[in-house]
Amino acid sequence: MSFFYSAFGLTVHSGIALPGLVPQAASERVCDVELHLGSAPQTIQSEASSSESLVYRSAYTGPTGAPALHIWRGESTGFFRLEYFDGMQFWIDGRGQKLWALWPERSNIEEAATYILGPVFGLLLRFRGVTCLHASAVAIENSAVAFVGAEGAGKSTTAAAFAKEGYAMLSDDVVALSERDGGFWVAPAYPRLCLWPESVDVLYGTPDALPRLVPNWEKRRLSPGDSNFRFEEKAQPLRAVYLLDEDRPEPGAQIEPVGAQAGFLTLVANSFATNMLDRDMRVKEFEALSGLVAKIPVRRLYTSKGQLPLSDLCRAVVQDLDSLVRA
Repeated sequence: MSFFYSAFGLTVHSGIALPGLVPQAASERVCDVELHLGSAPQTIQSEASSSESLVYRSAYTGPTGAPALHIWRGESTGFFRLEYFDGMQFWIDGRGQKLWALWPERSNIEEAATYILGPVFGLLLRFRGVTCLHASAVAIENSAVAFVGAEGAGKSTTAAAFAKEGYAMLSDDVVALSERDGGFWVAPAYPRLCLWPESVDVLYGTPDALPRLVPNWEKRRLSPGDSNFRFEEKAQPLRAVYLLDEDRPEPGAQIEPVGAQAGFLTLVANSFATNMLDRDMRVKEFEALSGLVAKIPVRRLYTSKGQLPLSDLCRAVVQDLDSLVRA
């Protein structure tokens, strides 16, 4: 069987259904990405591990204390192999056109899909030359707004708050950008948003208000059919980037402009998988982000150390965006 999907503005083909994506009609477009689920590349099945070189070791650790992720590059194939602490393995060709996935017997394709649609596809996009922010994005009045911040700053929670208010979700965790028509556009990712139980509790009053992402994981998912969730299927022009910051004692939402240099440095620090870029890729990213801060307002959003009701935060952002569009 053949399954066609749209994700991050790309046409994706797979011989096996991929949980988390909605099948599309057979595409007449040239397929951008080929998925091979449950298999490794034939060309490297007999390749000795000694022919691979380690190019990345995660600073984050798994339950055993070992690095959560290792990435190797095949010396002869040029393929990148990602191996997670739980035995999940993925291969990506250097042009970001093919992706393979293998999972251990104790796991399943549903768990593998959470990796594929998150960090694995984010890395694939980078190999294709796509500038990606580690951020979430929502659609507001035919415009895209991105939320950037450090780990735990509340990017997904903020996006979920907008979804609860009836706004359409564009992307969670990885925001893929493209330049066209003199501006920057956000490509729709996939119709699902991942939340920790604590965030679900804040939004809905109980962590059990949303189903688990997969049965034995703590994270919950917000997807079509859950609590007024909507997904924007068309790319939207980026109108503003909001940097999430809690360090402000005053009550209420405080929003202020960020200078071009500070905005550029912040976006560089929050671009996705920067440590996997070669020199040419990094130069291209710097040029793209320099162009972004020259055209798109970057704003700092203070949230009173999390004491601000999320509905009020959404309202403040919508009002601020309206003032920027009208200016």
